[in-house]
Amino acid sequence: MSGGKIEQRVVLSRQEAARWLGELATALAEGGTADVALVGPTVALTLPDEFECELEIEPYGHKIELEIEFTWPNPRREPSSDQSRSTVAAPQALR
Repeated sequence: MSGGKIEQRVVLSRQEAARWLGELATALAEGGTADVALVGPTVALTLPDEFECELEIEPYGHKIELEIEFTWPNPRREPSSDQSRSTVAAPQALR
C-alpha cells in the first residue's frame, strides 16, 4: 500500500458484517496479499506472518464502538508473483 490514509464507512447487516469479517479472516490465514474494501476501490495489502493487535470497546451514549486494529511494518514493495492474493470487499451499496 502506498499513499495516505483511507477511511471507508458503510452500514452492513449483521450477516454482511460476518461475511466480510470471515473473508478478512480467511485472507489473514492464507497470507500473501489481500485486496480490502468496504466501499469504493480496494486497497492491496501485503500481509505479514505476525501483527500487533489492539482491541478497543467504548460506549458513546446510546452507541458502542468496537475497534480492532492490526499494525505491521510497511514493506514498501510490490508483492512477488508467487504470493497468494485474496479479495475482501463488502457490499458496495450504502443503506
